[in-house]
Amino acid sequence: MIDKRVSTLADMVAACPDLRDGAIVLIGGFGDAGVPEKLIETICELGLRNLTVVSNNAGSGDYGLASLLKAGCVGKMVCSFPRSAGSIIFEELYAAGKIELEIVPQGTLAERIRAGGAGIPAFYTATGFGTPLAQGKETREFDGRHYVMERAIRADVALIHARTADRWGNLTYPKTARNFNPIMAMAAATTLAEVRRFVDNVAPEEVVTPGIFVTRMVEIGER
Repeated sequence: MIDKRVSTLADMVAACPDLRDGAIVLIGGFGDAGVPEKLIETICELGLRNLTVVSNNAGSGDYGLASLLKAGCVGKMVCSFPRSAGSIIFEELYAAGKIELEIVPQGTLAERIRAGGAGIPAFYTATGFGTPLAQGKETREFDGRHYVMERAIRADVALIHARTADRWGNLTYPKTARNFNPIMAMAAATTLAEVRRFVDNVAPEEVVTPGIFVTRMVEIGER
């Protein structure tokens, strides 16, 4: 019988060999919405180093993604908004030369992740052409317009936050907390989900992330 539910966050993280030094990790969320904060807190305790983290922004305050930065776990950030309200920890690390940064326009970031999940190795976009973001990348002209080739993003692990899940791993999301979570679940070798509430069955028409993309999950309760 398929049952992807795990009792505790610690058990779920400990059973994930893809969580290792140097891993590429996708972390869901948009601002504070949909961030897998409990999962991040648990991973901080592992003492991992040199992670490449792909997320929409670089965290704020000293919680969530920012706590992973503060713990010294991250060697490189790939994101769209490294500087946002309260992104003090990232700014301090970057100013001190302790972390690398790759800025990716938000739409391009979403498409790179989606492409990774769909098995598309690369694609062309007009976004970024003629700017420093296109330096070193292949460019081509189609129908009189210039485009930049962008590579898909595949990760070792995706950390996501969902509203409900059944034992098969079918997920739903609360409103704007959906954001990057569904495409990230598709683009990693292992997807770990923190879920507010387990249910007996998620109705087929309500499924956003099919269980085939989810490796393990744990119930964290309502926020």
